[in-house]
Amino acid sequence: MKVEILDRLEIDEIHENSLKILENVGINVPHKEVLKRFDNIGASVDFKNQLVKLPQNLVNELISKAGKIFTIHGRDLSRKAEFGVKKRNYNTTAGQAFWIDNPGDERRYSTLNDISTAVRFSDILNQITIPGAMADPHEIPVEWRCVKVATEMIKNTTKPIYFWFYDRASTKFLVKIAISLRGDEKKAIKYPLTFPLFEPVSPLSFPFNGIDLLFETARLNMPVMIGPMAQMGITAPATIAGTLVQENAEILAGICITQLIREGIPVCYGGICHAFDMKKIQMIFSGPEQAIFSIAMAQMGKYYGFPVYLNVGLTDSKIPDAQAGLECGLTLAMGAAAGADIFGHMGISGVDQASSLDMLIMQSEMISYVESLNRDIIFDEDTFALDIIQEVEPKGSFLEKSHTRKHFRKELWFPSLLNRDIYDVWRDKGGKSMEKHCQERKEEILASHEPQPLDADVLRDLNKIVQDAKKVL
Repeated sequence: MKVEILDRLEIDEIHENSLKILENVGINVPHKEVLKRFDNIGASVDFKNQLVKLPQNLVNELISKAGKIFTIHGRDLSRKAEFGVKKRNYNTTAGQAFWIDNPGDERRYSTLNDISTAVRFSDILNQITIPGAMADPHEIPVEWRCVKVATEMIKNTTKPIYFWFYDRASTKFLVKIAISLRGDEKKAIKYPLTFPLFEPVSPLSFPFNGIDLLFETARLNMPVMIGPMAQMGITAPATIAGTLVQENAEILAGICITQLIREGIPVCYGGICHAFDMKKIQMIFSGPEQAIFSIAMAQMGKYYGFPVYLNVGLTDSKIPDAQAGLECGLTLAMGAAAGADIFGHMGISGVDQASSLDMLIMQSEMISYVESLNRDIIFDEDTFALDIIQEVEPKGSFLEKSHTRKHFRKELWFPSLLNRDIYDVWRDKGGKSMEKHCQERKEEILASHEPQPLDADVLRDLNKIVQDAKKVL
């Protein structure tokens, strides 16, 4: 299944107009070392105003140097997420300030214990390739929070992980964690555990810490996800075309910065722009514009040859209801059909309102559905089944045939949450809603799954790194 929204002329126009923005308008880069490096390669640099204007040939040269295929691995190296090789991956949110224990409850601040629960929860969900922290625990000072978060995540899953990096000083300790987990620096480079999100601040600006910490992750040649969240009408033009052009320009500029820090660093093209609701004064997570953005940005990322990350499978709803099903399902299906590599951030209730395991359960079912929708269909003599059709003849039945028994489990998708009972059976079972099914499945997982324990020596080393980070930072 494949869907496109841009023709080749429109793709070329977006690319050319993005280059014009970078050459004529420029980007704000509040980092002296990177400004010097831009100056050294022939960019127009205004050091006083921290403004860089990039000639088109320079942009094209730098993006050609970036790595376009990479894999991240969990502490179990067989549990991995592959990028740039036509594989689909799904991650949960890297962390929300609030947490919802049950849909409709009052929100509370997220805690470290929520991270343990969320990551252990994602560890057992086959649909989730990369567990995110889901919580941003405010009881831990921000200066060393990410170090504690990463360690807690490693304890609770054998999959690769995703969380918020903070600054260069704390990232030094994250590098130590990666090296300790793998045993030495060479293995940490060969088997990256995670990647930072390098997020431009729309319009056309970059955060100091976001740039600065890349000098540490570059030591391990850690992949970088570049994802500006330009919002149509507020931090980007109030048109789809204008938002696409600006978002693309910001991503290309981000790629240039990564290659100045370390040539060849692998990059994921994060086309995660959104629309803005002028009536509600709120970003829109999942309107029809989001489906349009996801398809178009996937096409642009693939135009440059990069793996692509999209914000799809999300919802503006706060509970796993019909609205959530409509919005999550449609945008996720469109993003997958557009050929992107990773989709997230699953598990969010509304527009960054809070994290919800109930919502994540529903989204996991949708991922399973969409994966089945994108299955490879086999066309051969056995599957065309002409001999069986001839044997059954008009008005016959295929139900009792061995060919049916052989194939139906492979050819049919079977839901774990969606209900297919006849009405009376559904009613006799309690007439449960999707929200109720999600709650019951959540409770079942929380009561039953324990992750594979971390090696005692490694755990001791990681805990020491956390304590050192706490003292230093």
